[in-house]
Amino acid sequence: MTTILLTGKTGQVGWELQHTLAPLGRLIAFDRTQLDLSNASAIRKAIRDASPDFVVNAAGFTAVDLAESEPALAMQLNGIAPGIMAEAAKLAGAVLIHFSTSFVFDGTKRKPYLETDQPAPVNTYGRTKLAGERAITACGGKHIILRASWTYSHRRNNFPLTILKLARERLALSVVDDQIGAPTWARAYAEATAELVRMGNDAGNHSGIYHLSAAGQASRYQWAKEIIESARRRCRDKDSRWARVQPITTAEYPLPAVRPLYTMMDNSKISGVFGIKTPHWRDQLRSFLSDLPAPMLAGSAGNA
Repeated sequence: MTTILLTGKTGQVGWELQHTLAPLGRLIAFDRTQLDLSNASAIRKAIRDASPDFVVNAAGFTAVDLAESEPALAMQLNGIAPGIMAEAAKLAGAVLIHFSTSFVFDGTKRKPYLETDQPAPVNTYGRTKLAGERAITACGGKHIILRASWTYSHRRNNFPLTILKLARERLALSVVDDQIGAPTWARAYAEATAELVRMGNDAGNHSGIYHLSAAGQASRYQWAKEIIESARRRCRDKDSRWARVQPITTAEYPLPAVRPLYTMMDNSKISGVFGIKTPHWRDQLRSFLSDLPAPMLAGSAGNA
């Protein structure tokens, strides 16, 4: 029986991974209270005791703005812990599947980034995630690094849930129109990961970095408009009790962490090597909204 060790089980991707990975074998899943990723000994012991075939790391410091004020903790969780996992997974003979980010790029390119493009992160979050990638690669074990983009889910604070809430509270929303990316539902990442696990140890024979995001592209302004219009249709709400969305620039909405303006990634490598393809972002969004509980669809707060 395949044994899978999962970290970050209560996060956006981790929560979905619990459901896609559980049918595939023996799943041992940890949240931050059960496995402290700042404790190297605890990481090594957890992997040694589980003797897994796969280690799936969906944990990390994901608060992009907070990372600017807590760089040491962000580096510990995003940069150092993945390297320790890679070492322990190698000793156990396991394949490590690790989630990184499109924020390793500076956003100055104007066509989708390839895995061979030189990373140049512009914020602390991106720098710490790049450090994690490099630590895993340097270890030399079997690994698959998945660079993710604009992740959202039914959990935590994320862009669609925030837009749905504010669209019921305000008359107008100002959303940046010069940040371009691929909004991707956490479930799509979980389903792709399950495909990799089904391939067994052979997946690890193709170690490396892979870009994985929804097909198509959008600005955050376009994404917000689609969220509201799709939610209105789902609610069959023909009145005007939804906010109007107006475009602004990133310069007009300053945040502690600099954002790369263009984070589109080319997914042809993961498609060519593993046959994994993801649906268009609009199709993912519609499926997400169809699966969303009615109170959340109507703009109430999501779960933790």
